[in-house]
Amino acid sequence: MNTTAFCKTFGKLFGFVFTICLLLNTWTASAQNDRISLVMKDAPVSEVMKAVEQQTRYVFFYNNVDTRQKVDVDIQNKTLPEALDLIFGKSDIAWKIDGLQIVLSKKSAQPDAPAVIRGVVRDAAGLPVIGASVVVKGTTLGVSTGIDGDYTLQVPPPSGSAVLVVSYLGYDPFETTVGNRSTIDITLRESSVDVDAVVVTALGIKRAEKALSYNVQQVSSEAITANKDANFINSLNGKVAGVNINASSAGVGGASKVVMRGTKSISQTSNALYVIDGVPMFTKAQDGGTEFSSQGTTDPIADINPEDIESISVLTGAAAAALYGSDAANGAIVVTTKKGQAGSLSVTVTGGVEIMNPLVLPEFQNRYGTGNLSTPINVNSYSWGKLLNGTNKMGYSPRKDYFRLGVANSESVSLSTGTERNQTYFSAAAINSRGIVPNNSYDRYNFTFRNTTSFLKDRMTLDVGASYVLQEDCNMINQGTYNNPLTGAYLFPRGDDWEDIRMYERYDPVDRISKQYWPMGDGSITMQNPYWANYRNLRTNRKDRYMLNASLSYQILDWLSVSGRIRVDNSHNTYTEKMYASSNVQLTEQSTNGLYGVTKTMDRQTYGDALLNINKTFGDDWSLQANIGGSFSDMKNDALKIRGPISDGTSGEKPGLANVFNVQNLSNTTKTTRKQEGWREQVQSVFASAEVGYKGTYYLTLTGRNDWPSQLAGPHSNAKSFFYPSVGLSVVLSQIIGKMPEHLSYIKLRGSFASVGVSFMRYIANPLYSWNESGLSWNTQTQYPAYDLKPERTKSFEVGLTMRFLRHFNLDFTYYNSHTSNQTFDPQLSGGTGFSSIYIQSGNVRNQGIELALGYKNTWNHFTWDTNYTLSTNKNKIMSLANNVVNYATGERFSVERLEMGGLGDARFLLQEGGTLGDLYSRRDLRYDENNAVYIDESGSVVTESIQDVNKYVKLGSVLPDANMSWRNDFRWKNLTFGFMVSARLGGIVYSRTQAMLDQYGVSERTAAARDAGGVWINGGDRVDAYTWYSAVAGGNSVPQFYTYSATNVRLQEASIGYTIPRKLLRDVCEISISLVGRNLWMIYNKAPFDPESIASTGNYYQGIDYFMMPSMRNVGFNLRLKF
Repeated sequence: MNTTAFCKTFGKLFGFVFTICLLLNTWTASAQNDRISLVMKDAPVSEVMKAVEQQTRYVFFYNNVDTRQKVDVDIQNKTLPEALDLIFGKSDIAWKIDGLQIVLSKKSAQPDAPAVIRGVVRDAAGLPVIGASVVVKGTTLGVSTGIDGDYTLQVPPPSGSAVLVVSYLGYDPFETTVGNRSTIDITLRESSVDVDAVVVTALGIKRAEKALSYNVQQVSSEAITANKDANFINSLNGKVAGVNINASSAGVGGASKVVMRGTKSISQTSNALYVIDGVPMFTKAQDGGTEFSSQGTTDPIADINPEDIESISVLTGAAAAALYGSDAANGAIVVTTKKGQAGSLSVTVTGGVEIMNPLVLPEFQNRYGTGNLSTPINVNSYSWGKLLNGTNKMGYSPRKDYFRLGVANSESVSLSTGTERNQTYFSAAAINSRGIVPNNSYDRYNFTFRNTTSFLKDRMTLDVGASYVLQEDCNMINQGTYNNPLTGAYLFPRGDDWEDIRMYERYDPVDRISKQYWPMGDGSITMQNPYWANYRNLRTNRKDRYMLNASLSYQILDWLSVSGRIRVDNSHNTYTEKMYASSNVQLTEQSTNGLYGVTKTMDRQTYGDALLNINKTFGDDWSLQANIGGSFSDMKNDALKIRGPISDGTSGEKPGLANVFNVQNLSNTTKTTRKQEGWREQVQSVFASAEVGYKGTYYLTLTGRNDWPSQLAGPHSNAKSFFYPSVGLSVVLSQIIGKMPEHLSYIKLRGSFASVGVSFMRYIANPLYSWNESGLSWNTQTQYPAYDLKPERTKSFEVGLTMRFLRHFNLDFTYYNSHTSNQTFDPQLSGGTGFSSIYIQSGNVRNQGIELALGYKNTWNHFTWDTNYTLSTNKNKIMSLANNVVNYATGERFSVERLEMGGLGDARFLLQEGGTLGDLYSRRDLRYDENNAVYIDESGSVVTESIQDVNKYVKLGSVLPDANMSWRNDFRWKNLTFGFMVSARLGGIVYSRTQAMLDQYGVSERTAAARDAGGVWINGGDRVDAYTWYSAVAGGNSVPQFYTYSATNVRLQEASIGYTIPRKLLRDVCEISISLVGRNLWMIYNKAPFDPESIASTGNYYQGIDYFMMPSMRNVGFNLRLKF
């Protein structure tokens, strides 16, 4: 199934669904409730009553009511409750709807005591509206409706004049006066378009959706918690257009790679910026191990408790995040957390259990045994032996015999309470996970407190919060050969008994310690007993993180306010390594007694800002929303590392005690690392934004930010600051077109331009001398201090269209184009400069693409269907690298045709003009004869050779995707919910060195199939012995083009089914929701031997490479939620 065929199939499927939606929409269009329109001046109430009865099915009943009093009525297209409020609101007449009767009575005196109001909120079809907000106007007192649309609210005195405001997304807000009523049932009218929707943008500033000139996509907390991941970022996958999210192979709690609108920088990160309640969280995540170390990594954003999230705004474009200056070019994920709500105590308790198993594994064989029938090489570790029979066939399978079911338990409790002037929120949560390999665990405990208080007649608001996170993990593994149990588990010789090596250590009476049992040898790749790697190569991590924040705002005038906030984020991390005696000496610095290491790091971020906020209207036509402010950010990292072997006496020093893990037991040679290091960065900024609106139709937005970063401090640095501007325009066409088509209710055009930057690495403007660990001295060469530093500036523009049509459809389309220039990188010049390295600023990378989101939502009786389709494409292109630039060290000019950015073995990332930042090349190939046939020598061997000319490297393709799409469906029938999401990635390639190793060792299914067939057929008729062929293409570093696969894949990303037991069935004690959820349930289409969406590193140049990568996981879980 190729990409084109898939697109056609997917397009036909979605077209069919779209047609069904149109038919259903036409069928329900006639079922809308009648409206009341009435204009009467100085008319008796009795006449107004008659007019209402003529327009509705209702009749009036009354007693002791003066219907002779006169009222003025001007009602246009209002519901009956709205009309009755307007008619009788200023009179002494109270009303109540009872069936088809409108009962009138005389208003009683307004009570001074509080009143308890109960009722039900329904839609026009009579169905309950769940989660609607019911608030006392002018206060913060309010509640949300339950599963039956019911609510209970205590209204403060004087309750008779209080006004209830009922609102819910997609419906027109409704207001009603309490009067003398104790029961108020409300019917909400579905809004044709939610033009007044408010979204959270940069710095936490709220903007009207219709005024935005850039693409902002919002995700509700329900979408995160309904099928939550320990790292909530993974729960966004497929829900937002223009965002590529790759989950780490490190497993539960691992870091994720989040790239918006393409990779932009050659040497800097392209990962998105994370923002918590308006404050940037500068990520401190490490890239993770790759070829050797196999160490997984977490991300600070993964520490956030998903249950604490209120909503998420995704700012995919540079213009949207321009107020953040540096790093805004990569877009931002803005998280708004929960705060306390006024009213009685509300308690939510959740619990869940999730089981995990591998989703995609290579295909293994178990019918050919241990040995090598062709040559006496690796006889004990290869599986190129004889065909097994029923007597000696062991039937080993990594999925069945080594991997286990992983289990993750999650629990949380949150409390919310408060008065009109003081609200408090508290939560506690725990996640305890045991991975799919033995002795892999992840545990996290979250505690959060937040209090919001109003002073000075509600003009001043103080918001304070504190969070503590304790996170511990053990043996978090991503990929690589060192300390990775998968090397032994995958390559285990198929003629041997797996049960024999389960007892991974045996007691040695001579040395009087237990030693590793692994008779297969290291296979030249530091292979060990998998269980020894699990239990005797220990890598543990403990993180204690404290976050404190406070904000203070003061409303000077109705349209003018000031605010300030500060946040302190401290993290203490202890990483410990313990390699027991008899571990492979390559891992223990050649010591047979073991290795010990401990690294303690402390990260500190302090952020503060102050803003002056203006929100003013001028007459009926003009509006101004402006913000002026400044901020500072101070980040500091300190690390102390001691790591080394336990002396075994071979280097002339006294032997240490085997398996005694403390600092004084380490070798005193140069093999022991003792290092103290750290860094500090500061940025001071001023910024301003202004949004000018005209007639609620035309909006012009201007922003500007100036940064003074510490990276500019240096002897040759000329600039002291950087300026980042943006401009945008939004026009609501539906408000200026005289005769809009009946089925097109809302249309908005928008466009924006921004010029923002990415900070370059620290210290490149300064001489930087590095420490030589082996020589225990400072290196005498330093990098050349850079001149005339500039930010890696991304200039981007976007245009977009937002539509609401046929009442139930919504469409958002965006085209974007960006150029990132002044790329900061090492041109890899040959010697002669006298410096260790030199950095230049040159080059230009372009990204362009589209983002499309199409949604449909409708309700029939008790059934609701909500479906959404997203599509995003991106084309990445290197426009230039370095043409005639100056070598500041020599004064000479030079050009750079290509850059090598690393890779694995003979698969290398090469950057050159016209290519992409993900192009992967092979520098090894088979030898071909003059007829372009594979060359076979006299002995029948296949010969490989290294390609010396870089211009002749074989291009494998780009690891970057061409497009991503998803289709999400949510169904509700009464209290039952069901949903699923299918996601797809189209285009790109991946490379599996794992598959090459499996072929080399003879444990893959295709090597067994080749042996079954008598060999491998090539050149249209030549047969080559299976071992001869696979030792050539898979041996050594392998020939990468034989292990390159299409990255196109389609999967069932999510599925869930749930049921909510309403309060009334539980005597109003609580509401209970239960659900069965799943993630990564089914890989519908995939040609690679691993999950193409998994990554080992969040860096730019390791995506798409598999080298004994931990498999992605299929997750199935059960969730329970109780709301008291």
